[in-house]
Amino acid sequence: MYQFQCDYNEGAHPRIMERLMETNFEQTVGYGEDHYCEAAREAVRKAIGRDDVDVHFLVGGTQANATVISSILRPYQGVLCASTGHINVHETGAIEHSGHKVLALPADDGLLTAAQIREAMEAHLAEDGPEHMVQPGMVYISFSSEVGTVYSLDQLRSVSAVCREYGLPLFIDGARMGYGLASEGCDVTVADIASLADVFYLGGTKQGALFGEAVVIVNDSLKKDFRYNIKQNGGMLAKGRLLGIQFLTLFEDGLYFQLSGHAVAQAMRIRDAFRAKGYSFLVDSPSNQQFPILDNATMERLSSDFLFSVWQKVDEEHTAVRFCTSWATRPEAVDALVRAI
Repeated sequence: MYQFQCDYNEGAHPRIMERLMETNFEQTVGYGEDHYCEAAREAVRKAIGRDDVDVHFLVGGTQANATVISSILRPYQGVLCASTGHINVHETGAIEHSGHKVLALPADDGLLTAAQIREAMEAHLAEDGPEHMVQPGMVYISFSSEVGTVYSLDQLRSVSAVCREYGLPLFIDGARMGYGLASEGCDVTVADIASLADVFYLGGTKQGALFGEAVVIVNDSLKKDFRYNIKQNGGMLAKGRLLGIQFLTLFEDGLYFQLSGHAVAQAMRIRDAFRAKGYSFLVDSPSNQQFPILDNATMERLSSDFLFSVWQKVDEEHTAVRFCTSWATRPEAVDALVRAI
């Protein structure tokens, strides 16, 4: 059985495991204040070309999202996001649990537009007594999105510009940042992300680490006391050096981006195989997640040898499924899937 249902099935890249073992009996201070975490911060800063950003290592994506969002919003504010956004559909109401409403806007392709953000803000300001409604206080987008789509540089610039026009901090969920940057036709760089977002993170859990995310705060006004928020939201690891070692290994020599390219290359092989047989797709994804629409009989046949996610029922006879590749997807597993297709 070959597994393609998600991009965190495997453990961690061997170089990370080796480094964790090599340093296992070292004694360091805790909570991310050790020399490995500091070296990892510098490696991340170098990778994005900025030395004026704060870098914090959190244990997972939900903690990163909840911590960043709750640290920015006032009690009466909510966060604008795509209806397909991770915080709206896959985090068990974590944001609402913190006391803030997710203000979802329709986006079947996973991408918010600048026009939608403007329309939402203008509609709020036009309310008869807007203080009776939840005030949009920030914008959340994902790169790549929950359905594998990726913003172009022009789209991202437009979103960033409208956010700045209305004073809305822009937060980019980067759980799959590397896969987005490595996606087919992508014209965005990590330096662009840093110039256009107020806060973003570089995912580790889905991209070669055992666990962990690197939150990068660009906007100076959002930096103060962020560690208090990490602790309060359960995102601070006592053995913080475990995160530092992982991100240092991923970013000191470009391994992060190499692994991302591998995952996308394998996903393109899967996409092309389905296309060659005339299958259509739920969305046109250029990244590591592919969503072919299968007739039920084909879906059943493929499921005998391959594990994938059932994503969305299209009609009585067809279902959109997800095949997801990762940093560790073996080419021979894709070979087998391509033959089956």
